[in-house]
Amino acid sequence: MKYNLLAIDASTEALSLALHFEGNTFTHFEVCPQQHSQKILPLVDTLLSKANCTLQQLDGIVYGRGPGSFTGVRIGVAVAQGLAYSAGLKLSGISTLQAMAQEAIKEKGCNEVISAIDARMGEIYLGHFIKDTQGNAVAKQNEIVIKPDTITGDFNGVSGVGTGWQTYADDAKRLNVSTIDSISLPNAAYMLELGDIAFAAENTVSAQDAQPHYVRDTVTWKKLPGRE
Repeated sequence: MKYNLLAIDASTEALSLALHFEGNTFTHFEVCPQQHSQKILPLVDTLLSKANCTLQQLDGIVYGRGPGSFTGVRIGVAVAQGLAYSAGLKLSGISTLQAMAQEAIKEKGCNEVISAIDARMGEIYLGHFIKDTQGNAVAKQNEIVIKPDTITGDFNGVSGVGTGWQTYADDAKRLNVSTIDSISLPNAAYMLELGDIAFAAENTVSAQDAQPHYVRDTVTWKKLPGRE
Protein backbone atom coordinates (compact mmCIF):
# COMPACT_ATOMS: atom_id res chain seq x y z
CA MET A 1 0.00 0.00 0.00
CA LYS A 2 1.20 3.49 -0.86
CA TYR A 3 0.61 5.93 1.98
CA ASN A 4 0.38 9.68 1.59
CA LEU A 5 3.69 10.57 3.22
CA LEU A 6 6.20 13.39 3.46
CA ALA A 7 9.84 12.31 3.79
CA ILE A 8 12.54 14.65 5.11
CA ASP A 9 16.27 14.05 5.36
CA ALA A 10 18.88 16.61 6.42
CA SER A 11 21.40 14.23 7.95
CA THR A 12 24.24 14.79 5.46
CA GLU A 13 25.44 17.62 3.23
CA ALA A 14 22.45 16.80 1.02
CA LEU A 15 18.97 18.11 1.77
CA SER A 16 16.36 15.73 0.42
CA LEU A 17 12.57 15.78 0.57
CA ALA A 18 9.92 13.64 -1.07
CA LEU A 19 6.14 13.73 -0.97
CA HIS A 20 3.71 11.06 -2.12
CA PHE A 21 0.08 12.11 -2.38
CA GLU A 22 -2.76 10.33 -4.15
CA GLY A 23 -0.59 8.47 -6.63
CA ASN A 24 1.89 11.24 -7.41
CA THR A 25 5.40 11.70 -6.03
CA PHE A 26 7.28 14.99 -5.83
CA THR A 27 10.95 15.19 -4.85
CA HIS A 28 13.73 17.63 -4.15
CA PHE A 29 17.41 16.79 -3.71
CA GLU A 30 20.31 19.19 -3.47
CA VAL A 31 23.74 19.31 -1.89
CA CYS A 32 23.76 22.46 0.23
CA PRO A 33 26.06 22.18 3.25
CA GLN A 34 25.10 24.37 6.23
CA GLN A 35 21.97 25.68 4.51
CA HIS A 36 19.48 23.05 5.65
CA SER A 37 17.82 25.11 8.37
CA GLN A 38 17.15 28.00 6.00
CA LYS A 39 15.84 25.91 3.11
CA ILE A 40 13.93 23.02 4.62
CA LEU A 41 10.59 24.63 5.53
CA PRO A 42 10.21 26.61 2.28
CA LEU A 43 10.90 23.38 0.39
CA VAL A 44 8.21 21.56 2.37
CA ASP A 45 5.77 24.30 1.38
CA THR A 46 6.87 24.00 -2.26
CA LEU A 47 6.24 20.25 -2.36
CA LEU A 48 2.85 20.60 -0.67
CA SER A 49 1.92 23.28 -3.19
CA LYS A 50 2.98 21.09 -6.13
CA ALA A 51 0.88 18.24 -4.77
CA ASN A 52 -2.03 20.59 -4.03
CA CYS A 53 -2.41 19.22 -0.53
CA THR A 54 -1.98 20.17 3.11
CA LEU A 55 -0.13 18.43 5.91
CA GLN A 56 -3.45 17.47 7.46
CA GLN A 57 -4.30 15.41 4.37
CA LEU A 58 -1.24 13.19 4.80
CA ASP A 59 -1.05 9.85 6.59
CA GLY A 60 2.23 10.72 8.27
CA ILE A 61 5.81 11.95 8.05
CA VAL A 62 9.00 9.98 7.52
CA TYR A 63 12.32 11.43 8.64
CA GLY A 64 15.96 10.49 8.21
CA ARG A 65 16.89 9.44 11.73
CA GLY A 66 20.62 9.21 11.01
CA PRO A 67 23.37 8.37 11.22
CA GLY A 68 25.01 11.45 9.80
CA SER A 69 25.93 14.95 10.85
CA PHE A 70 24.80 15.58 14.43
CA THR A 71 23.49 19.02 13.50
CA GLY A 72 21.82 17.84 10.30
CA VAL A 73 20.12 14.90 11.98
CA ARG A 74 18.78 17.17 14.72
CA ILE A 75 17.46 19.67 12.17
CA GLY A 76 15.61 16.96 10.26
CA VAL A 77 14.12 15.39 13.38
CA ALA A 78 13.09 18.74 14.86
CA VAL A 79 11.36 19.89 11.67
CA ALA A 80 9.57 16.55 11.29
CA GLN A 81 8.44 16.73 14.92
CA GLY A 82 7.14 20.27 14.55
CA LEU A 83 5.23 19.52 11.37
CA ALA A 84 3.78 16.30 12.78
CA TYR A 85 2.71 17.99 16.00
CA SER A 86 1.00 20.84 14.16
CA ALA A 87 -0.93 18.45 11.90
CA GLY A 88 -1.54 15.63 14.38
CA LEU A 89 0.45 13.12 12.33
CA LYS A 90 2.44 10.02 13.22
CA LEU A 91 6.13 9.71 12.40
CA SER A 92 8.56 6.98 11.41
CA GLY A 93 12.34 7.33 11.47
CA ILE A 94 14.25 5.72 8.61
CA SER A 95 17.96 4.89 8.60
CA THR A 96 20.00 6.94 6.16
CA LEU A 97 22.16 3.87 5.54
CA GLN A 98 19.11 1.74 4.79
CA ALA A 99 17.76 4.37 2.39
CA MET A 100 20.95 4.20 0.32
CA ALA A 101 20.81 0.41 0.30
CA GLN A 102 17.18 0.59 -0.81
CA GLU A 103 18.19 2.79 -3.74
CA ALA A 104 20.94 0.36 -4.74
CA ILE A 105 18.54 -2.58 -4.63
CA LYS A 106 15.78 -0.81 -6.55
CA GLU A 107 17.87 1.05 -9.12
CA LYS A 108 20.97 -1.12 -9.53
CA GLY A 109 19.57 -4.59 -8.92
CA CYS A 110 21.84 -5.28 -5.95
CA ASN A 111 21.18 -8.18 -3.60
CA GLU A 112 23.58 -7.27 -0.80
CA VAL A 113 24.76 -3.78 0.10
CA ILE A 114 27.11 -2.21 2.63
CA SER A 115 26.31 1.47 3.09
CA ALA A 116 28.96 3.78 4.51
CA ILE A 117 28.77 7.47 5.41
CA ASP A 118 31.93 9.41 6.24
CA ALA A 119 31.76 10.04 10.00
CA ARG A 120 34.93 12.21 10.10
CA MET A 121 37.71 11.56 12.61
CA GLY A 122 38.91 8.64 10.48
CA GLU A 123 35.66 6.69 10.91
CA ILE A 124 32.61 5.67 8.90
CA TYR A 125 29.02 4.87 9.77
CA LEU A 126 28.39 1.39 8.41
CA GLY A 127 25.27 -0.64 7.70
CA HIS A 128 24.97 -4.07 6.06
CA PHE A 129 21.74 -4.88 4.19
CA ILE A 130 20.29 -7.65 2.05
CA LYS A 131 17.31 -7.75 -0.30
CA ASP A 132 14.30 -9.47 1.24
CA THR A 133 11.65 -11.49 -0.58
CA GLN A 134 9.70 -8.30 -1.29
CA GLY A 135 12.72 -6.62 -2.87
CA ASN A 136 13.44 -4.22 -0.01
CA ALA A 137 16.56 -3.53 2.04
CA VAL A 138 16.62 -5.18 5.46
CA ALA A 139 19.43 -5.01 7.99
CA LYS A 140 21.75 -7.99 8.30
CA GLN A 141 23.71 -6.48 11.20
CA ASN A 142 23.37 -3.54 13.54
CA GLU A 143 24.63 -0.22 12.25
CA ILE A 144 27.98 0.83 13.67
CA VAL A 145 30.71 3.45 13.56
CA ILE A 146 34.18 2.08 12.86
CA LYS A 147 37.61 2.88 11.49
CA PRO A 148 37.57 1.40 7.99
CA ASP A 149 41.11 0.05 8.19
CA THR A 150 40.03 -2.25 11.03
CA ILE A 151 37.35 -4.02 8.97
CA THR A 152 38.35 -7.52 7.90
CA GLY A 153 36.87 -10.07 5.53
CA ASP A 154 36.23 -10.62 1.84
CA PHE A 155 33.09 -8.90 0.54
CA ASN A 156 33.31 -10.09 -3.04
CA GLY A 157 29.91 -9.68 -4.68
CA VAL A 158 28.75 -7.09 -2.15
CA SER A 159 27.94 -3.59 -3.38
CA GLY A 160 29.09 -0.49 -1.53
CA VAL A 161 27.33 2.88 -1.49
CA GLY A 162 27.89 6.16 0.31
CA THR A 163 30.54 8.77 0.94
CA GLY A 164 32.39 6.47 3.32
CA TRP A 165 33.58 4.23 0.50
CA GLN A 166 34.46 7.22 -1.65
CA THR A 167 36.58 8.70 1.13
CA TYR A 168 38.24 5.37 1.93
CA ALA A 169 38.48 3.89 -1.56
CA ASP A 170 41.61 1.92 -0.69
CA ASP A 171 39.74 0.05 2.04
CA ALA A 172 36.85 -0.67 -0.32
CA LYS A 173 39.33 -2.17 -2.77
CA ARG A 174 41.06 -4.18 -0.04
CA LEU A 175 37.73 -5.64 1.10
CA ASN A 176 36.56 -6.40 -2.47
CA VAL A 177 33.54 -4.11 -2.08
CA SER A 178 32.10 -3.12 -5.47
CA THR A 179 31.38 0.57 -5.04
CA ILE A 180 28.54 2.42 -6.77
CA ASP A 181 29.71 6.01 -6.94
CA SER A 182 26.37 7.33 -8.20
CA ILE A 183 24.78 6.57 -4.80
CA SER A 184 26.72 8.65 -2.31
CA LEU A 185 24.10 10.36 -0.11
CA PRO A 186 20.65 9.34 1.18
CA ASN A 187 17.66 10.22 -0.96
CA ALA A 188 14.29 10.83 0.70
CA ALA A 189 12.47 9.22 -2.24
CA TYR A 190 13.64 5.82 -1.01
CA MET A 191 12.67 6.69 2.55
CA LEU A 192 9.11 6.93 1.22
CA GLU A 193 9.27 3.28 0.15
CA LEU A 194 10.59 2.20 3.54
CA GLY A 195 8.06 4.48 5.21
CA ASP A 196 5.22 2.60 3.51
CA ILE A 197 6.49 -0.59 5.13
CA ALA A 198 6.80 1.08 8.54
CA PHE A 199 3.31 2.59 8.43
CA ALA A 200 1.76 -0.67 7.23
CA ALA A 201 3.35 -2.40 10.24
CA GLU A 202 2.26 0.48 12.52
CA ASN A 203 5.92 1.08 13.34
CA THR A 204 5.27 4.73 14.09
CA VAL A 205 5.60 7.17 16.98
CA SER A 206 3.97 10.40 18.06
CA ALA A 207 5.79 13.69 17.57
CA GLN A 208 7.17 13.87 21.10
CA ASP A 209 8.67 10.38 20.83
CA ALA A 210 10.61 10.82 17.58
CA GLN A 211 14.31 10.23 18.17
CA PRO A 212 17.56 10.51 16.19
CA HIS A 213 19.91 7.56 15.87
CA TYR A 214 23.53 8.63 16.18
CA VAL A 215 25.14 5.13 16.26
CA ARG A 216 28.15 6.45 18.20
CA ASP A 217 27.57 4.00 21.06
CA THR A 218 28.22 0.94 18.85
CA VAL A 219 31.83 0.37 17.89
CA THR A 220 32.39 -3.22 16.74
CA TRP A 221 31.97 -4.99 13.42
CA LYS A 222 31.48 -8.73 13.28
CA LYS A 223 32.94 -10.76 10.46
CA LEU A 224 30.37 -12.28 8.17
CA PRO A 225 30.09 -16.08 8.23
CA GLY A 226 32.32 -17.54 5.56
CA ARG A 227 34.14 -14.25 4.97
CA GLU A 228 36.84 -14.49 7.64
